[in-house]
This record gives sequence, C-alpha cells and structure tokens, in this order.
Amino acid sequence: MRARATDARRAAVLGSPVAHSLSPVLHRTAYRELGLGDWSYDRFEIDEEALPGFFGDLGPEWAGLSLTMPLKRAVIPLLDEVSETAASVEAVNTVVFTEDGRRVGDNTDIPGMVAALRERGIEQVDSAAILGAGATASSALAALAQICTGEVVAYVRSAERAAEMRRWGERLDVEVRTQDWAQAAQALRAPLVIATTPAGTTDALSAAVPERPATLFDVLYDPWPTDLAARWSGYGGAVVSGLDLLVHQAVLQVEQMTGRAPAPLDAMRKAGEQALMNRR
Repeated sequence: MRARATDARRAAVLGSPVAHSLSPVLHRTAYRELGLGDWSYDRFEIDEEALPGFFGDLGPEWAGLSLTMPLKRAVIPLLDEVSETAASVEAVNTVVFTEDGRRVGDNTDIPGMVAALRERGIEQVDSAAILGAGATASSALAALAQICTGEVVAYVRSAERAAEMRRWGERLDVEVRTQDWAQAAQALRAPLVIATTPAGTTDALSAAVPERPATLFDVLYDPWPTDLAARWSGYGGAVVSGLDLLVHQAVLQVEQMTGRAPAPLDAMRKAGEQALMNRR
C-alpha cells in the first residue's frame, strides 16, 4: 500500500470547502522533516461532480490524496480497493496510488482517533457518550469499537438520526443506546465524551460540566478551545482536541503515501498549532 518514495511526487487535499484545511501545513512539514524536498502537497476545491474528472487527469507523479467532505463516500466507486477500516463506515479519507497504478482507499480518521486517545492514556473505557450523529459520529463509533467494553449512548436531535446511529452500532458491533439531545447534559458524566457536532452546538452544555469530569474528545479545532472544552479543562478534566485527531490521522496518511515511518508527529503538531495561532 506504499507509494515509491523516490523522484518528485505530488499529493493534495480535495474537498469543498477546502480553503480552511490544515493538511497542506501538516504534510509539507512532514516532507521537510523526512528530507523529501522534491515532494509537494496542494489543495483543490473539488466537489462530487468534479471528482471523476480530477481523477481522470492524474498522472504517474501522484502519490496520494487526502479527502474531506463531501468526497469521503463519493470517491469509493473510483477506487480499485478499499480497506476494511474504510468499508466499515463507508468513508475514505485517504487514497494511495501504488507503483502498479492501483487506487487504494483507506480511513485514517478511525485509527487517528484511537491514537489520539491513547496518547492521553485512554486505552480502554467501560462506557462512552457521543454528542451528535453525523459522519464523524460513525467514525467515533468505529474507534470506540476498539476501546469501549460497554454501552455507548448517542445524543441526537431526531428519530431518524437515532435509528441511523443504532444501525451503525449493529454494523460495528457496538452496543448503542440513543437519547434525545434535550438530555445531552447527562452525557458529560460518562468516562469518555466524544463531541462530533459543529461549532457552537455544545456551548450551552458547558454550564453542566461536572466538578470532576473525566475525558472529553472534542473534534473541533478552530476556533479553539470551544466553550465546552474550556470549562472541561478548567475543572481539571482531560481534553483531546480536533487538532490531536487531525495530526494523528495525517501522520498515518504521510506514512502510507511516502512509505516512510515514523512520520514526524511532534513537528507536524507544532506546525498545526502555529498555523492556528496565525489565524487569530
């Protein structure tokens, strides 16, 4: 699944919108640290309609692609192979072009979540809560399938979303119970809370943070900290950020695309932190 690490190679992140993506900062930093001075990493504003044409124009210099919304599912028909991890959530965020010209899709978000949690000492929990029910929530469920030994409670806004989360739970072999979003404050007492909602959605919950919170994984990174994360850390709880996730999944992408391991995690994280500071 590795691309050759010689000669000038190209990689990029695709999506719409994509201008905000930190992926170029992270991957370019990795290339410098790994001595891959002739590698380049760009960003392209590509929607679902334009994706097949973009793939059709790619030459042999391409090593890989990072994919963000709305392309993670749309890319699957264009691939020769999809990893078991990506297939489990029907979402591909990484494409590697092999030396024999095959297009291989993977999902590094799921192992990236697990790695980010393990970095903070979270190896296993006996229960967890998920705030939200979108695409990121399904990846969170897949990550919890590896570290959660008991029930996962998902807090959602509609019966349709609740049914969808239960279906994902059955597919991923995770025990999922759903609760209405009106009860979301109850989630904050779980050993692990994963917030997968858009910016501002959890702000109203910050007043309900318990005095001794456990671990919060908030997948947002800009703006940071969220109100919930700030209150959580203020009470001494452990907080894993969206930047932690972004860096860990990018590390895996770099290693797959370049064939070089380990990727420079610390340098990539510092570059991401600096890029976020420069936006403020």
